[in-house]
Amino acid sequence: MEEIQNTNPAFINDMRNIILDARNSVVRSAEYVRMMMYWNLGERIFVEEQGGRDRAVYGENLLQNIAVQLETEFGSGFSYRQLAYCRKYYRLYPSKQDLQANLNWFQYRLLSSIDDDNKREQV
Repeated sequence: MEEIQNTNPAFINDMRNIILDARNSVVRSAEYVRMMMYWNLGERIFVEEQGGRDRAVYGENLLQNIAVQLETEFGSGFSYRQLAYCRKYYRLYPSKQDLQANLNWFQYRLLSSIDDDNKREQV
């Protein structure tokens, strides 16, 4: 059996940092993809229910119907309430360029609860 040699601690530390950095990048990437999914869902809901108009003709019924169908297939992460957040998220940030990669979905949901545009932008 081969004897295990002591490895340079700085080398092992570098290896650990590479692994930890990669893990953190994966988490950030997944969160960004999740935010884009919710933004795209919000955009699609808005376009379908309102055809670009400010006021929806049948928006609430549409949300209820798609929530029932999506929850059946994808689980509770696509409930009526969650889809309403997606729609609001898109309405508050209609341009993808306005989204900040350093914020996550939970933070955007908190921001969307602030009704005053000026206060929301200052946060």
